[in-house]
Amino acid sequence: MTAQRGPRTLLGGVWVLAAAAVAVAVLVAVGMLSTGAATDLRGALFPRPTPTATTPAWLAPPSSGAPAPSGATPVSTAAPVPDQATVAKELDARLVPGSGTITGSVLDGMTGQPLYSRSGAQPSIPASNLKLLTASAVLTTLGPDARLTTKVVRGADPGTLVLVGGGDAMLGAGASQPGSTMGRAGMATLAAETAAALTGTHDAGASPFAASSPSAASSPSAGGGASRPASLPAAITVKLDDTLFTGPALNPAWAPEDIDAGEMAPVYALALYAGRTGPGAGGPRPKDSAMDAAAAFRAELAKDLSAAGVTVADNITREAAPAGAPEVASVQSATVAEQVGYALRESDNYAAEVLGRLASHAGGGPGSNDGAVAALKDAATRILGSAAGFELSDACGLAIADRAAPEALAGLVRAMASGPDARLRAALDGLPVAGLDGTLATRFSGPTTGGGAGVVRAKTGTLNTVASLSGYLVDADGRLLVFSFVANGLDPAARQQAVSAIDAGVAALAGCGCRG
Repeated sequence: MTAQRGPRTLLGGVWVLAAAAVAVAVLVAVGMLSTGAATDLRGALFPRPTPTATTPAWLAPPSSGAPAPSGATPVSTAAPVPDQATVAKELDARLVPGSGTITGSVLDGMTGQPLYSRSGAQPSIPASNLKLLTASAVLTTLGPDARLTTKVVRGADPGTLVLVGGGDAMLGAGASQPGSTMGRAGMATLAAETAAALTGTHDAGASPFAASSPSAASSPSAGGGASRPASLPAAITVKLDDTLFTGPALNPAWAPEDIDAGEMAPVYALALYAGRTGPGAGGPRPKDSAMDAAAAFRAELAKDLSAAGVTVADNITREAAPAGAPEVASVQSATVAEQVGYALRESDNYAAEVLGRLASHAGGGPGSNDGAVAALKDAATRILGSAAGFELSDACGLAIADRAAPEALAGLVRAMASGPDARLRAALDGLPVAGLDGTLATRFSGPTTGGGAGVVRAKTGTLNTVASLSGYLVDADGRLLVFSFVANGLDPAARQQAVSAIDAGVAALAGCGCRG
């Protein structure tokens, strides 16, 4: 008996120690709960993951010189196609707008097989979802890697320079910003390059005015300072050529109250900050964005030439540049793909209208609203096989007369993600990520929609009586799905209910393998 007591006593000691440790732990836990330290400790040990807005490699836009991707591939090539009846059950239970109606379409991303349709072929007011078609049009005409040139050329009269707009509506007033989309080409840089060319300090050599004044002698500056080359006039006048765009600058289909609120402004072939007073500025937009850009250039040029004794006239008038006029200096925009990305992500109406006109011009049509509408319909025919389902009055979706069928919008997203034209891939990077950036930054965060955060990428659309969302996701089984939901006839005071209903439906689609 005694021989057996040693081990049992040792084991008993261990139990006593363990019990004491548990008691201490309980006391510590009680203390932590009372002070909130337990929550802090849990947060430190198990931090909440922070998703980042990234573009999957398989959906990255093509870069210049890189082999064209063959198309997007689902996360799992063996992923099952969702069961149509199960998809309908999930969506119908959630797509309850409270007022008005919701039409919609869901397609398999790889095969195009319809998985769900609620009057999907019915043309509906798309709001800014129309920008998907505008992006498609400009990417397949001008091309994703194209850049827009804003230049200065010699005018017809001695001492005259002409600022020529090339369709860049994202000019900056200051120096060029190489790493930015907005302000990539700056008026201060263009003015500095122009001044360097005029004074002969540019790499190109002599002043472009030398041909009209062959003397190489220098003249005293007006202020008695540095001498002015004889080939350089003592006074220069700046003209503005914005004739790339034609027709009315304001579309009569746009409501005056939307223009007054800053949703739109007259559209010109050059503008600062997408037709705003500053980067991302709100409120009413400038009424003459082209002249504002010209004024910024003139002011910078006047400063740059003052040391050489040259004055620049305050008055700027519009005048087409002479055919074949020698170029003095130029600056280039961000790529069309980058500008498309901005227009989609920020849902900027002005930027979209400019891109629509550029699509028309690149295709041989006029740089006008009518030309943009025709270019968009041509793009729909090329990409979808038909423009049926589209009734268009503009290129940005601000016009209440616009119509687009959800199945056509979903078809555009599918073409971007997995279609044969690799140029369309560039649009994917502009689709906001749910809960993270762009116009989806504050959505998909509720208890019934949080499953879509970081998973859904889509273009939003908003008017007083309209809410729309078209995009793509990868479902719980790894299947790529594309969708479009458009709510019309909403009570403006209760429009958020429709937005929440669409978000809940899309989040359910993302979280449901829906195998039946």
